[in-house]
Amino acid sequence: MEPSPKDGESAAAAEPGRGGAAPSSGVVVQVREKKGPLRAAIPYMPFPVAVICLFLNTFVPGLGTFVSAFTVLCGARTDLPDRHRCCVFWLNIAAALIQILTAIVMVGWIMSIFWGMDMVILASYKEQGIPQQL
Repeated sequence: MEPSPKDGESAAAAEPGRGGAAPSSGVVVQVREKKGPLRAAIPYMPFPVAVICLFLNTFVPGLGTFVSAFTVLCGARTDLPDRHRCCVFWLNIAAALIQILTAIVMVGWIMSIFWGMDMVILASYKEQGIPQQL
């Protein structure tokens, strides 16, 4: 007895000897990452500043995040357009403090390095002109 195709699956994809590739339907799917308030508060900085912040976060956990908080006050854009600059500034300060306080158990250091990598990635998006949100 042959297995019947599941709902939404073509007969060619369900049959074992046919390669299993269903024809595409031409539907465009957009994937958007949902960020928490701390991650969304990471500013879009100029690329050299982001690299400096990554360097600082690598060797002194939280220091690059602390420096990046001041770029928000200088006009750097974030993914939190509905919040006031001072609120986003304090969210970045809170992230820096979390990184500093948890660096003792290595969690903050790892978080700090990933935070710096996110800063560089966002800066490269800004430099290339790739829109992040519609």
